[in-house]
Order: sequence, then structure tokens, then C-alpha cells
Amino acid sequence: MKNTAAQQNYIFFLTEEIPKPEAHLVQSANAANAAANLGYSTVLVYPYQGLATFNPVHLIRPFQPRKVPATLVKYYSLQDKLKIAPLPMPWPIDSIKSKFTDSNTITTKYYFPFYILSTTKIIHAWNWNFVKAAIQNGIPAIYEHHHHEDKKFEPEIVNHPLFQVAVTVADTVRESMIQHGMPPEKLIKLHNGYNHSFMVRQPEKTTEWRKKLLKNERLHLVVYSGALRQFKGIDVLIDVAALMPNIQFVCAGGNEQEVAHYQQLAQKKQVDNITFLGYVLHLDLPSLLQAADILAHPHCSGNAATFTSPMKLFDYLTSGNPIVATEIPSLIEFKNTKAIAAWCKPDNPTEFAKAVAQVLETHPRKVEGYSYIIDFVKQLSWENRAAKILSYVDESLRPVINEE
Repeated sequence: MKNTAAQQNYIFFLTEEIPKPEAHLVQSANAANAAANLGYSTVLVYPYQGLATFNPVHLIRPFQPRKVPATLVKYYSLQDKLKIAPLPMPWPIDSIKSKFTDSNTITTKYYFPFYILSTTKIIHAWNWNFVKAAIQNGIPAIYEHHHHEDKKFEPEIVNHPLFQVAVTVADTVRESMIQHGMPPEKLIKLHNGYNHSFMVRQPEKTTEWRKKLLKNERLHLVVYSGALRQFKGIDVLIDVAALMPNIQFVCAGGNEQEVAHYQQLAQKKQVDNITFLGYVLHLDLPSLLQAADILAHPHCSGNAATFTSPMKLFDYLTSGNPIVATEIPSLIEFKNTKAIAAWCKPDNPTEFAKAVAQVLETHPRKVEGYSYIIDFVKQLSWENRAAKILSYVDESLRPVINEE
């Protein structure tokens, strides 16, 4: 099948309804947003459920690209060029577990070939079945994959001329993908990026955060932003806080259950200088990061340390504030830069606390941030990442930039 003039949409496909606070959805939404910011006609497609799915109009015309609503704009800091297309999934889809009632099956076997295909130039997906569906319907595909999986990639798909490039964020995952059949020449490693809204300085909001969070006459604020998981080093960070009672620690991220779990753990350990804010909208997150004296990037050793995507690192860098980071494989290439103020081994609260104390002495707080840190991160925007990915796509198969 050949592309026609009408087929200009750059389709990004998610398997989950948004918004949710999961890191992989933040990554996906920002990847699509960046492509739209480059001027491509970009549509973020995902399943949705609820009463609206029974609207006959939605079922007759399920693919209706439209502006991003304010809820998503605030949640992920999306700009106005991106469009979304939620696909209705009425009961019993995803309610009854079977291949025929799975939303991914409905999307790849029904919605895509009958409703989405006719306007699609290229797709970018984290779901292997959607990539296969695109290629089988004559549409070029970009595949993104971030975790170790013990499955073989079908040679008829990865060697197909329409399979353009696979993207991962860690060298260890890249090697694993090659071992499972991905052609090395079609596989690139690219870090995640930062949303350019994070570059805007927000001194008034920053002051408000410090007034709100600095308690009991504490003068210094250490901020963590990201998932609240044991392997991310949150248990370690609580132990660090216990060693530094005169410093206020704050964690942004996690769902209600995770927040409750770590609040209880901190109370059990009698640590009263760590606060768990839950998920902070990306509209508000830049000012929180700018409010910090130090940004904490702890992590535990183990398998997860070999593939974890250091997405928070780039958000951190935009603040210009010093970072204390753990030495894990996905961060180690940044060790030769000045962008990170101090490094320490994983799983060691004492060493992390010493690093925090050292950085407080060597990096006094600057309201405007350290310019060399901000200058370093400028090369790592989501837009630069999107442009790099498309540079691996055959020129004839790339979407056309809107001349508006």
C-alpha cells in the first residue's frame, strides 16, 4: 500500500488511558508533544472508557483528532500543536479478559485498519502489536522499547523495509534487543529529554514552595521527583533524611497507595523531615525543582538499575540546581560532565548524606540556578530527540511539516 497526499498524520500510540502519573506515559506524551512542536501533524492515540463510549457518534466515527484538553495540558505540560484521539472502548472491552475483548486487539484489528490508516503517514509506538499492524497495512513504523524482555522479534517485521528504526534509552536494553533478533543497524539508543516549559524561571512560585515546605526553621530543601518505588531509592532517601534532621526532604510523585505507604514508613522510622506530595502537575513541577537547594537522584542496585530511564535527570537539569546522583549504568555516561554536583554508590544512605552535605557547602543556592547546568541540558530537549529519531527514517516516508 502506498501513502497518498491525505496520509500525513504522525500517529503516536499508547495502550493506556491518560492522564496517569506513570513515568512511561509522561515519556510517551512528551515524545508526541515534541513531534507536534516540530511542525508535524501529530496525533496521540489511546483507549478510553466510560459512559461516553456508548455515544453512537463516537462509535460510528471513533477516530476524531482534536485539541488537547486543559487537564492533559496541565498534567504533562503539553503545548497546543499536539492533537489527541481517544478511541472508545465500551464494555466488555478490557472488562472480560480474552484476546477478543482486549483493547489492543480492538485497536490493531479494527480501529487502525478501518479508521486510522487512511490518514496515517507513519506511526511511533511502544506496543509491538501496533507496530506489526502498521507494517502489515503498509505504514512505516518506529518502535520504542525500554525494558528487558525474553521474547524474539519476528524477522519478517524487523527486516521489513517499512520497519524504520527501534529506539531505546539504555545500552543494556539495546544489547538485549540485539540478542533477541533486532538488527543493530536499525536500533539506536537515545536518552529522554526535557519539556521546554521547564526552562521558564518562576521566582514567585519558587518562593511560595520554599515558604510552604521549609518547616521548623530548616533552611535547606532537598527535592526528589519521580516514581515512589523501592528500587528508585525512596527507602534509602528516608534513611538519608533520618541522618540529616536539620534538612527538609520532599518527594513529588507516586499514587495515593504509594504515598500512604511511604508516609507510614517514615512515621515508623520516626523521620519527620520528609514530606510526600504525591503527583505534582507538570504545570507546577518546574517551580518546585527550582525551589530546591539540592535535587536528589537516588537509586538501588539490581536489575532495574541497568535499564531505568533517567527522565527526571533532564527535568532536574533545567532548574540549574545541583544534583546528587547515584552511580547506575544509565547515568554513568554523565559522570565526566560538571552537570551533576556529586556521585555516590547505590544502597548507601550514609554516603548519600555525606554527598548532600558536601554539595550544600560547595554549591550555595542561586535563585537563577547555575548557568553551566542549564547550558548543558539545552542539547537534550524532547524536540531534539524527535528530530534525531526522524533522521533515521527514509526521507520519502517522513511526515511533512505543516507550513503554517
